[in-house]
Amino acid sequence: MRGCRVIGCSRGHADWSAEGYEHVVADVSREKAVLDLLTHVRAKYGRLDYTVNNAGIASMNHSLLVPATTVDRILSVNVRGTFLVCRESAKLMQRRKWGRIVNISTIAVPMRIEGEALYAASKGAVETLTRVLAREYARFGITVNAVGPSPVDTGMIRSVPKNRIDQLLRSLPINRMGTPADVCNVIDFFLRKESDAVTGQVLYLGGA
Repeated sequence: MRGCRVIGCSRGHADWSAEGYEHVVADVSREKAVLDLLTHVRAKYGRLDYTVNNAGIASMNHSLLVPATTVDRILSVNVRGTFLVCRESAKLMQRRKWGRIVNISTIAVPMRIEGEALYAASKGAVETLTRVLAREYARFGITVNAVGPSPVDTGMIRSVPKNRIDQLLRSLPINRMGTPADVCNVIDFFLRKESDAVTGQVLYLGGA
């Protein structure tokens, strides 16, 4: 959204900068880190209009080869982290009776892709969380929606063999790689003031 002051976070320091952007080191799977992050937002800006939950990790392997430590790590970031950020964001948003929350899911949920059982399950939980929170937060003027991107060239998929990505793309009606612009277009729609009647929705890209 043009004209916004953006605060982003990750577990490490950012190696880039942009006008109007502030980076905070925070692990969203840790409750104290999320509390500190939103306390910082409240103290510095006094308000929060939009939250986009795009932190996520994946394990693209057969379920028989996934250790319990990986299960804990993925659920901690993808589900626990999303919940914590949604909860604390809503607490700040409800003071002004207005807000937009957008969670990031994946087309791996409806497509049931082999090798992504745990990742898809965690994002399926995010989708259910989105729908329930949409009902809980509606009374506060807060909408909660989600977008499920098709494969985008990010660090998350660069270790996936090209033939697997090509096979997945061939199964989609729009059989090309997704782009950040594709994802931003949907997020922008959910964040618009005019979208106040849109909540609890999951929009998949690529025709999944």
